[in-house]
Amino acid sequence: MRIEEEISQEKFRNKHHKSAINIIFTFNWLHQKNMKLLKPFGLTIQQFNILRILRGQYPNPATIKLLKERMMDKMSDASRLVEKLRKKGLVERNVCSKDRRNVDVLITKEGLALLKKIDAKEKEFDKILSNLTSDEMDQLNYLLDKMRG
Repeated sequence: MRIEEEISQEKFRNKHHKSAINIIFTFNWLHQKNMKLLKPFGLTIQQFNILRILRGQYPNPATIKLLKERMMDKMSDASRLVEKLRKKGLVERNVCSKDRRNVDVLITKEGLALLKKIDAKEKEFDKILSNLTSDEMDQLNYLLDKMRG
């Protein structure tokens, strides 16, 4: 469906305005779809992002600083997210042995097992963008990268 129909707006200031509105609308649409897929696992998208970063670091721990640098949502409070994941038993927090001012965060076996269950649903995640061909996906990625400069 065209953005004009989705938001019941026929006129935009210009093509730049229409594109910006379309990107924001599409981000929210994609965000909702991903939240729905993660809900049965008791995770938010931000928590899922932290777990994926930690899995990439495993068996080495990550600092909160590293998590902040790698997170997709730069506005998220990494410390708060880590604490919620710790309470769920999915990560461990320990004082860094090299620098006591830092905290090392390590994904637990439970966290790895949960990600494995989510990985089994990757076809459902991929299905969200199944309207696009492989070439269209390449073009979309190129244009999004180009837009960010």
